[in-house]
Amino acid sequence: MALAEIQHDYLALTRRRRLYGGLLVVIFVAMMVSGFRVADARNAGGFWQGLHQVGDFPAALVSEAVQKSANLPGHMIRALPALVETLNIALVATLLGCIAGTALSLAATRGLARWPRLVPVARRVSDVCRAIPEIVIALVLIFILGGGPVPAVIAIAIHTAGAMGKLFSEVNENVDLKPVEGLASVGATWSQRIWLGVFPQVAPNYLSYGLLRLEVNIRASAILGFVGAGGIGYELRNAMTFGQGKFDQAAAIFLLLFMTIVVVDQISGLARNRLTHGAPT
Repeated sequence: MALAEIQHDYLALTRRRRLYGGLLVVIFVAMMVSGFRVADARNAGGFWQGLHQVGDFPAALVSEAVQKSANLPGHMIRALPALVETLNIALVATLLGCIAGTALSLAATRGLARWPRLVPVARRVSDVCRAIPEIVIALVLIFILGGGPVPAVIAIAIHTAGAMGKLFSEVNENVDLKPVEGLASVGATWSQRIWLGVFPQVAPNYLSYGLLRLEVNIRASAILGFVGAGGIGYELRNAMTFGQGKFDQAAAIFLLLFMTIVVVDQISGLARNRLTHGAPT
């Protein structure tokens, strides 16, 4: 009798789960359709009417780049200073964001926080920092500080601090507290407990997440150049704004940015594997 009741309850739970799953799919599809219709209605041109023109711009860019392929190396060399500026923006913002994210993560982790009552506050600060897109923060800062790399660094660093605060706090949750308790038993201060008992455990994951975030921030710094934050994105916007006749310059910048991102992805991927899995034997 007990076995029959268990089977009946299991089948009922299975049917209920399938029902809820089906309802979620229906709601998701309905929201996607309604959202698309609203966006298409408010767009300056209809989506379906302009769909056949999607390939016109890439075709024109590639065609002009092929015709002026001899100019591409020169354009890439001239864009190198802007690329260096973009990389500097990403590196500085990642470093500042990871430092701030580490502080937020320690303040938001129960069992490690120096002031346990402020744990909810630290978590909400982290939520706010990563909830606001970098481009919104950059636009506000450009209005206040003017164009240039400084607004981009601050905007990316704020968003990075929120994202790293969340990721680092999840790493902190899995820390073995026995070394921390041992240090506390011999009179170690809070900073000594964190430095000697926590950081040796979390450092590989911290560095891995930091390198992954660096890849994201390089792309973000290039995008922020379109709104006047400097770097290679600013040069790309200028080349695309002039349109026909400058498409070879735009193609060169595209290629340079693409190669840079690929190289950084490969290097950081190797470094992350080395940190998390150790040197290959």
